[in-house]
Amino acid sequence: MPSLATVAQRGAQRFSGITSGRTLKNGGCFFTCSPKHHLIPNIRQGQTFSGSPLKHYRCFSASSPDQNQKTPSFSYVVVGAGSAGCVLTNRLTEDAHESVLLLEAGPKDLFLGSLRLSWKIHMPAALTYNLCDDKYNWYYHTLPQAHMNNRALYWPRGRVWGGSSSLNAMVYIRGHAEDYNRWQREGAAGWDYQHCLPYFRKAQCHELGENRYRGGSGPLHVSRGKTNHPLHKAFIEAGQQAGYPFTDDMNGYQQEGLGWMDMTIYKGKRWSTASAYLRPVLSRPNLKTEVRCVATRILFDGGRAVGVEYMQDGQKKKVFAEKEVILSGGAINSPQLLMLSGVGNADDLKELGIPVVQHLPGVGSNLQDHLELYVQQQCTQPITLYKAQKPFHMVKIGLEWLSLFTGYGATAHLESGGFIRSRPNVTHPDIQFHFLPSQVIDHGRVASKIEAYQVHVGPMRSTSIGWMKLKSTNPLDHPILQPNYLSTDIDVWEFRQCVKLSREIFAQKAFDPFRGPEVQPGPQIQSDDDIDAFVRQKADSAYHPSCTCKMGSPSDPMAVVGADTRVLGLERLRVVDASIMPSIVSGNLNAPTIMIAEKAADIIRGRPPLADPGVPVYQPPTLETQR
Repeated sequence: MPSLATVAQRGAQRFSGITSGRTLKNGGCFFTCSPKHHLIPNIRQGQTFSGSPLKHYRCFSASSPDQNQKTPSFSYVVVGAGSAGCVLTNRLTEDAHESVLLLEAGPKDLFLGSLRLSWKIHMPAALTYNLCDDKYNWYYHTLPQAHMNNRALYWPRGRVWGGSSSLNAMVYIRGHAEDYNRWQREGAAGWDYQHCLPYFRKAQCHELGENRYRGGSGPLHVSRGKTNHPLHKAFIEAGQQAGYPFTDDMNGYQQEGLGWMDMTIYKGKRWSTASAYLRPVLSRPNLKTEVRCVATRILFDGGRAVGVEYMQDGQKKKVFAEKEVILSGGAINSPQLLMLSGVGNADDLKELGIPVVQHLPGVGSNLQDHLELYVQQQCTQPITLYKAQKPFHMVKIGLEWLSLFTGYGATAHLESGGFIRSRPNVTHPDIQFHFLPSQVIDHGRVASKIEAYQVHVGPMRSTSIGWMKLKSTNPLDHPILQPNYLSTDIDVWEFRQCVKLSREIFAQKAFDPFRGPEVQPGPQIQSDDDIDAFVRQKADSAYHPSCTCKMGSPSDPMAVVGADTRVLGLERLRVVDASIMPSIVSGNLNAPTIMIAEKAADIIRGRPPLADPGVPVYQPPTLETQR
């Protein structure tokens, strides 16, 4: 009796487009099509992917709207395998009758399939390594900033499976409930807190278990720090001594206060969206991935998106989408691709000779980011991470992590932090702290010099708004980035408060056993003018660019997508990533971006939205005082 593989190979010969077949180790078959055809799985809805190794294919052609050539086609083409793209790919391929092609400009996040060989990504403590070069990093820089001593600021962005979730500091922060209620008021109907919280829960698997705020069974593992470091304890205690509350979950009922932070670390390893969402589903037969391919333009048939053109291995290629093209390149790459494709401010596009498909002046506008600076204090006891950064200790730490995934290599060390209000009559926290028992110099690209600890501090809802534009029609040219940092008086005042309030916490009794001289700003920096000058010289990006494809009402002239994530005025084109935030949230952006993709996946699949009406949220006892 012939084997299943033999039967399949004989049957396949009936299709003239199939040129060859070979038997796989598992007994299934892999068929190669001629350039005129391609294969996608023919799977009935509800059919599972496990069981028989034999895969059933249908073969058909997809014609380009502008020429009579045969080109691959999928239900969805997702551009960008980052924090949002990996989520969408996972959820959309749950429907076995749909097919997805995921395009990523960078490489896979594993070298030869090994976590250990890719330790610069997967070891939490190694996070600064990938900030030093452009191997997995777009390595952007802003224009010189007029209000920051004409400094051009560095913006690392992920260019690898997992995107910036493979480069970030693994801090899991959702923002405040009022951020999402504000989105609703800004025109993002159905994106208020009661409609977003269920998607935070759906994504999450928190090690402390499930409750009304935390998820317990999602793909994204979230944990708390394990070092129990005395300086973290001192920071939290000092915050209480300064009059701020302790919060046991700044992603739950009460954001305000100081406490232990959540992290996307699982069993001692970075838990990026590639680890959580993408790699577990790579065996799905309705998923295809391509790496090291740069999208050059969206293909349109009139006002309808029909595919994507991209460069790979020096060759220009095309792929078509039967249902939708979805951009998930992030707050820089998604608007860049829209503009390269003729979607944006018509005047700017015409200047570059780009044919206008849709005039949307909001593309690239509304650019928002978080600035932060480091207040640093010398430590009188040898308990910081200073010695851990010496070569001998780094080897020991690395060997322990490589063998057991434990020890100082298994954490990013940003284990405590908090949120406070800058002044009276602010309804919810607008200043964020990340505490680190170490000194950071130049984004971690320069080794620390002394035993010291620091707090990263910055305003969460700055009023300075920027923009980005194309530099040229070359997709490989970095766009022009103008965040307009510190361009308003209130932003300058808030940063001054950040320095003063951080110093106040470091001056509390809890730090008495550890406190040495202030390193930065330094004891000589006391007047408002001196503090403002220090901020201009030392503040830097917290790596949270966002809001460049604003979600809003069609009546908003600066909106780019509607509440359904569809690009306004066009068909079969969506943007799903941090660029569609109407305004920046009060905290880190990775968790909100994952939530956006989870919610968008339900919208795309036509599922009813999840909701949790009436969820309680902490309110300060009084707004008449700052704390």
